[in-house]
Amino acid sequence: MDEVQTVVVGAGVVGIAVARKLARQGHEVLILEAEERIALHTSSRNSQVIHAGIYYEPGSWRGKLCVAGKQMLYDYCADRHVPFEKTQKLIVAVRDSHVAKIPALIANAVGNGVDDLRQVTAADAIAMEPALACKGAILSPSTGIVDAPAFILSLLGEAEAEGAFVAFGSPLDHVIPVSDGFELHVADADGTQLKCKNLINAAGLGAWDVARKIKGLPAVQIPEQHFAKGSWFSMTGTAPFDRLIYPVPDDESLGVHYTRDLGGRFRFGPDLQYMDPPRVDYAQDSQNVAAFENSIRRWWPDMPLNAMQPDGCGIRPRVSRNPRSQSDFYFSGPLNHGINGLVQLFGIESPGLTSALAIAGVVGELLEKPLA
Repeated sequence: MDEVQTVVVGAGVVGIAVARKLARQGHEVLILEAEERIALHTSSRNSQVIHAGIYYEPGSWRGKLCVAGKQMLYDYCADRHVPFEKTQKLIVAVRDSHVAKIPALIANAVGNGVDDLRQVTAADAIAMEPALACKGAILSPSTGIVDAPAFILSLLGEAEAEGAFVAFGSPLDHVIPVSDGFELHVADADGTQLKCKNLINAAGLGAWDVARKIKGLPAVQIPEQHFAKGSWFSMTGTAPFDRLIYPVPDDESLGVHYTRDLGGRFRFGPDLQYMDPPRVDYAQDSQNVAAFENSIRRWWPDMPLNAMQPDGCGIRPRVSRNPRSQSDFYFSGPLNHGINGLVQLFGIESPGLTSALAIAGVVGELLEKPLA
C-alpha cells in the first residue's frame, strides 16, 4: 500500500490553497480529485468577485475569513502578477425602505472590520455611474475582481513546486481510520489503495459524500446539506457600469447584481433556487429572464429590451437553509469528531474564493490541535 503524509480531497480553489499551505510547511501532499481537471464546480462557477466582507454576520467564519482573505488575496495577486482590479462596488437603494437599511448594512460591515464604506447620495452615485437610477447607495472601495483561473493555476503551480501533486479521476470509495492515520480506497480503474497520516476533506459539493465514506464517523458529525443554485444572464455590448452594482438585499439572497470581468465582459445574477442534494444539475432555465430584467431595471432603467441570454449557473454548498440566519463555513477538526489527522470543510460557498488563503490557515491550525 502506497503511503503519503497528507491527502487533500478536492482540487477546487480551497483544496489547492490548503495543499499549497501544507506543502510549504513541509508536508508531502497528494490531492485526490474525482473529476478529470481542477476547479470544475463551485470554483469555476462564480462571479470572480473579491468581496469586502459587508453582509456576513459579525463573528462568523465567513465574516472573519473574508476580511482576512481579501487582503491576503490582493497581496498575493500583486506579488505574483495575477490579474485583478479594485473595481469598487455600489450597493444601491432603489426604494426609500432600502435607504433606511443602509446604516444597518454599514454597521454590520464595521462589525466585521470593514471600515472603508461610505454612504453616498443618489446624486453622488449617479455622478459615478450615469446609467444608474437609485435613491442612495453605499460605496465599497475594497471590492474588486480577480482572474480566478489564473489565481487557481498560480496556487497549483506553487503547490507543485513544493512537491504536491494531483491525481485526477480518483473518487474515494471508502476510508478506514487506523491507529496511525487512514487507509484510503480509491474507486479508480486500478482500485488504488493508499495510506496517509492526515486527511483533509475539501471536496466542496462532494464533502458530505466523502464524510459518509469515512468508516466510524458518527452521523452527528456531518452537518445539514443544502445546495443553492444560481443562474447568470449576460448581454453583448459596452459595459454600462465601471463599478460593480449590487442592490440593497431584501432577503437571504443578495439580489440580482451586475459584475464584470477583467476583459470587460459583464453579466447579471445570480438568483437563488434550492435544489435537492446530492444531485448536481447545471441545466439553466431561460424562462426566468423576465424576472431578471424586471429586477435589473429598478437600477438600470435603460437596459435594452430582450437583449439577455443565459450565461451559466453554479451551485453553492450550504449547511443551513434558515432564511432568518446565514449559513456559515463549517470546520470540523480532531477536537470536534475525535479522529486525529482529519479536518473536514463543509458549506464553503461565497466568499470562498476571496477567503481561500485564510481558510488554508485555519486548516493548518486545526491539524496542529490533535487529541491528547
